[in-house]
Amino acid sequence: MMLQSVFEDLRRMNKRQFLYQVLSFGMIVSSALMIWKGLMVVTGSESPIVVVLSGSMEPAFHRGDLLFLTNHQNEPMRVGEIVVFKVVGREIPIVHRVLKLHEKGDQNNTVKFLTKGDNNSIDDRGLYAQGQLWLTHKDVVGRARGFLPYVGMVTIYMNEYPKFKYAVLGCLGLYVLINRE
Repeated sequence: MMLQSVFEDLRRMNKRQFLYQVLSFGMIVSSALMIWKGLMVVTGSESPIVVVLSGSMEPAFHRGDLLFLTNHQNEPMRVGEIVVFKVVGREIPIVHRVLKLHEKGDQNNTVKFLTKGDNNSIDDRGLYAQGQLWLTHKDVVGRARGFLPYVGMVTIYMNEYPKFKYAVLGCLGLYVLINRE
């Protein structure tokens, strides 16, 4: 019944109105992309917002928490700081706490560090790439600066239940096309 009224609304809409709605939808998408790129520039992070996907950082962060990151290269790394890092061979970044620092006294003043999840019993060396014992600044996606609890659960549900994702996206697309305001 409701689907039938949606199609009737689409039929009643002339081509000009429909094109206007499609362009409005395109503007919304491009605005979101511009905001994301702007956040990347301001924060210095390739991913200024991430969702915690596991319980390895409980009780500090729970699955579904949304983290806000910065990644300014001139800031020194500190023990206890929460970092998001990528490991060669793994697509999904990991959110863990800096456990130890290892500073080399060479001309580059190289700082390496070891991480561990608060809820894990051992450090992350088993997660790093084969033969890698420490992380460096090039592995870091960002450092946690703030969070919103459980806001990222929508993202988790969309990834775990693809039909839910397509239903939500389809409903949003129809709403934008049909809404004439």
